[in-house]
Amino acid sequence: YGFINTCLKSLVVEKYGEETWEKLRLQAGVQDSFLTFEVYKDEITMELVDKACKVLGVPADIVLREFGKYFFEFCKRSGYDHMLRTLGGNLYEFIENLDALHSYLSLSYQASFGFGFVCFFPQEMNAPSFRVEKNEDGSMHLHYYSDRRGLCHIVPGIIGAAALDFFNIEISMKIVNQTEEEERTGKKEHIVFLVTQNPLFPCKERNEFSSSSQCLVDSEKQIENQLNKEDLEKAKNANGDRGNSVCPVKKSHWKTLRGIITLGKGKLLRGFDPVYPKSLWIDTKTFCNGLPFHLVFDKELKVKQAGVSIQKIVPGLQTMGICLDQYFRILHPEIPFTISSIQKFINSQFVFQTRREMMPESWKERPMLELRGQMMWMESLQCMLYLCSPLLRTLHELEERQMHIADIAPHDVTRDLILLNQQRLAEMELSNQLERKKEELRILSKHLEEEKKKTEALLYAMLPQHVANQLKEGKQVEAGEFKECTILFSDVVTFTNICAQCEPIQIVLMLNSMYLRFDRLTTVHDVYKVETIGDAYMVVGGVPVPVPTHAERVANFALGMIMAAKGVQNPVSGNPIQIRVGIHTGPVLAGVVGEKMPRYCLFGDTVNIASRMESHGVPSKIHLSSSAYQCLKYKDFEITERGEIEVKGKGKMHTYFLIRNKSATENEIMGRP
Repeated sequence: YGFINTCLKSLVVEKYGEETWEKLRLQAGVQDSFLTFEVYKDEITMELVDKACKVLGVPADIVLREFGKYFFEFCKRSGYDHMLRTLGGNLYEFIENLDALHSYLSLSYQASFGFGFVCFFPQEMNAPSFRVEKNEDGSMHLHYYSDRRGLCHIVPGIIGAAALDFFNIEISMKIVNQTEEEERTGKKEHIVFLVTQNPLFPCKERNEFSSSSQCLVDSEKQIENQLNKEDLEKAKNANGDRGNSVCPVKKSHWKTLRGIITLGKGKLLRGFDPVYPKSLWIDTKTFCNGLPFHLVFDKELKVKQAGVSIQKIVPGLQTMGICLDQYFRILHPEIPFTISSIQKFINSQFVFQTRREMMPESWKERPMLELRGQMMWMESLQCMLYLCSPLLRTLHELEERQMHIADIAPHDVTRDLILLNQQRLAEMELSNQLERKKEELRILSKHLEEEKKKTEALLYAMLPQHVANQLKEGKQVEAGEFKECTILFSDVVTFTNICAQCEPIQIVLMLNSMYLRFDRLTTVHDVYKVETIGDAYMVVGGVPVPVPTHAERVANFALGMIMAAKGVQNPVSGNPIQIRVGIHTGPVLAGVVGEKMPRYCLFGDTVNIASRMESHGVPSKIHLSSSAYQCLKYKDFEITERGEIEVKGKGKMHTYFLIRNKSATENEIMGRP
């Protein structure tokens, strides 16, 4: 399920950042997000792990171990904390009941959730299995069986995190055997871990142990004298049975005593000794009716006893002495149908499935019945008792087998589980739908954000950014006065004649080629493009953001325009086009005009003079007014005097020509690397 891939993504993002996850995801070729209950191919998870090793430069065993630790915390955050805590009172019991957790989640999610392999498996796949053995020195041998190879290093990460969090112990796990396992059918990976553990005591408790050792010895002697020797021995044994956490560190005698005495009362907590009747006070008929789903079989798998409901469904079981493996196959754990194999996995939950060829004719078209339960070896009878219930997840599965709630014993929680799970599945389906809608909204939001950026980029190309933002917010943009700025105008020489001799499309292509070059230069020199009208191009420096270097910026831009124009071809002559450029410096008033197509316009005599500098200019020359010259004369520019000329509407004016920038190269002017 997507839960696993989501966990892996969360680990990478939390520890290495979003950029690392994006790089890893793209290399693996997978999507950015995963639906929690959506089934994904195993290859996706395997590919993500493989790419994580390469991108992070970390060996696979370390990545998997870290993933195991993080997955444990991720499960706790996702609401599985209480479920995991209740698996056992110590680490041995915790591991021993992991298979039961798989079975429960198989019912709840109609899939097997592998805590050991750290993956959800589709229903037709096998979850990993665990078998744990106690050793005399307090260590354990953990047998791990999995369909997937190379993922065993996840197990120490998870088990280690669970041991530290739930039982306050640190463990070490090392692989002592790794084989193609032969105990179960099929070719599966069988890893045997040696698990040793050491208890962790709080700092305060450790200090008490070190500072009060003599006092503890004295107290120990007093209590030993008071306790009856027989009671003490029983209490020790009972405490050893109950509190065995498979710890290789030997407990002190005082620690043992303190554990079996009720604090504050001084009363001995005697070990529990069950009382059994001399004879069994239940008759055979009542037993078979009260436990309608049970089987008793001997070492040869011959059926000795069967519950009434199993007999009803599998009539062949009414013939006592028939072999059980003729009517059932073992689905979980995947082992041969022999007493020795069953005894080896006796702590696991067993799932039986009826054989279709042995079922009555009425069952031929129905799904086969599955039973789930536990095995109990009866030493005195040399027989195995299989206490089980129908493995049914929903009312639909019950109906498919033409069974009824009444077929299940009233004390069997399977009745409640079927009804509760029906509601849970409906809630999960609703959750899935909500998650899918959430994902759709996330994608739509992402696309909307991309379109918004495109719209804003277009808007900012038409208006200054701060002006555009004010308009978006519905505010009125007030006109602003700028005491000094530099304005530039340019036009194409003989543009009217060119238009008369060319097709309109040729004019459009020529102007577009020229304006693209000019627009790029506005970014290079950080000047604001005001507008274009026909062949006229207008920019300003120092507006809308005042800067002291407005004249230098516009001058460098003008030099770049002359250079760029040489790359634009005249469609009539085939030669490079020629442009005239005029520059003037002075005060302006700037503001937004219009509502339907608002424009940021400049007003004032400075605009008129700049336009006159362009119209009275010379082809391929940059014409400067005296005010522009005053701003540039002490900068690194080469300027020549033109002298006095008659300017329409202004009379005589002293003007200049800008030749070049003495300190900048052509590549710097053009913004080339």
